[in-house]
Amino acid sequence: MIVTLIIVCEIGFWVLLAAGLSVRYLLKMPRAGMALLLCEPLLEVVLLVATALDLKNGADPSWEHGLAALYIGYTVGHGHRTVKWLDGHAAHRLTGAPKPAGPPRYGMARAWHEGKVWFGTLIGAAVATGLLQLAMWYVGDPSRTGSLESWQYTAWRVAGIHGLIALTYAIRLKQPPSGTRVTSGAEKEKEKEKEITRR
Repeated sequence: MIVTLIIVCEIGFWVLLAAGLSVRYLLKMPRAGMALLLCEPLLEVVLLVATALDLKNGADPSWEHGLAALYIGYTVGHGHRTVKWLDGHAAHRLTGAPKPAGPPRYGMARAWHEGKVWFGTLIGAAVATGLLQLAMWYVGDPSRTGSLESWQYTAWRVAGIHGLIALTYAIRLKQPPSGTRVTSGAEKEKEKEKEITRR
């Protein structure tokens, strides 16, 4: 049941996102579109309540409950960034707004970017760990909660691996190919403004 609900929530996330962006830009109803986008967190609330009820009704804690906690943690840590990225590209495609700047590709700017993305994973791991701990306290029987505890370790293993990958960008700064001019974010914005003016 929980796995099915996770799949439904994931599909619902993309359906609500597509509906929100369509209403926001195609139908030119920004407030209604934003309202739809703000409904996204309700999916995680539904999943959280369903997981708690499943445990309350006597279900043994299993990998499904652990996966639900990790899914909610991921959404908390990375959901906003995903929605913002897609919103920027929808505005560019549908209204002719300037194309959102991509992540920095070289140097310390890229290292900082990777660090911020990793911070989202860190937040996700913390949220998942907290939810799993609450579930363990809720069940109140250590002999039945071993699977939930193992998911806590999984969350921090993922965060640790991602952290090591992000750290490599700071230890070994990626350099642009020789002869390539690297522009800052401010310079990119000025170039976009000039391009719009020329049009």
